[in-house]
Amino acid sequence: MSKNTYNNILNNATFVPNKDWLQIKTIDMHTGGEPLRVILDGFPELKGKSVLEYRRYCKENFDYLRTALMFEPRGHADMYGCILTPPNDDDGDFGIIFLHNEGYSTMCGHAIIAISTLAIEMNWITVKEGDNILKIDAPCGRITSYAHVKNGKVTGVRFHCVPSFVVDLDKTININGLGNVTYDLAYGGAFYAYVDMAKNNFNFDLTPNSYRQLISTGMDIKHAVMKSNQDITHPFEEDLSFLYGTIFIDNTKQPSGNDSRNVCIFAEGEVDRCPTGSGVSGRMAIHKARKEIDFGNTMTIESITNSVFKGSIVEEVDYGSYKAVIPQVEGTAHIIGMQTFVIDPNDPMKNGFILR
Repeated sequence: MSKNTYNNILNNATFVPNKDWLQIKTIDMHTGGEPLRVILDGFPELKGKSVLEYRRYCKENFDYLRTALMFEPRGHADMYGCILTPPNDDDGDFGIIFLHNEGYSTMCGHAIIAISTLAIEMNWITVKEGDNILKIDAPCGRITSYAHVKNGKVTGVRFHCVPSFVVDLDKTININGLGNVTYDLAYGGAFYAYVDMAKNNFNFDLTPNSYRQLISTGMDIKHAVMKSNQDITHPFEEDLSFLYGTIFIDNTKQPSGNDSRNVCIFAEGEVDRCPTGSGVSGRMAIHKARKEIDFGNTMTIESITNSVFKGSIVEEVDYGSYKAVIPQVEGTAHIIGMQTFVIDPNDPMKNGFILR
């Protein structure tokens, strides 16, 4: 490389896309290692009057942009993202739509923690010392988050999830290659099959060494439960009535001192890097039903990356035919980058692809 070429590089470090290229700006974050790509500008306008309607419109009209931003080469098989929308009513701050490799989830606790952190960092609200309250409309309902600020910086976020409830405890299903599998079915903004390692004879653990086996077994369990006669029905919204994933639990005291470990396999084989906020919410309902937690108690639950969420319960409520709890989940998030993605209409891979 000649000196003149190098000088040209220094003087021409900004790329200007063609006018017919779509430009989408994002801020990328992580909560306990789990990514969140926050789509802030350039995404086409979504039409509707509620978050569920915005989500439906996005799915029907712009799903190719979900794959473009979540799949390779801009993302990867375990990428996660969100789009912000108007709230459902004037009392809310904003709405949020969650994106991943399979489609659109109903709730995402790690995204709530991250977007609440970003709201403070970006001064989207008037920031004060102590708790800053945000009312966020997710597809599953309104989430109230509390971003705690000390000396002008976010030190953590806790949120109150939607009513979370147990559908069944200690259900058994026979799966080819696995035999009888015992699981609990619960809802924490999304439905999960919770599989206690102590109640099942698996030949793997909940560490990164078992990554591939966790995906394979988790998806086998998810598909088997979906095909069974198990009732996975939300009391009020048909759009929320589906099984989102499998959560493996080691419900013993961990070497780290934490109370338990979660590994969640969700969507199309994604492995949650964090303890899973909606999953912890469902667990609070399970532990309350088993009389293993009560008001004033807190559980620390770690993930496959050793990141930690704190879970507790703040209220008991009636929710349809269920006795539900309002869980509280607490964690931290961090900003890792700002992106401007461009989509060249002539790029044969503009809509993305996945290799796993």
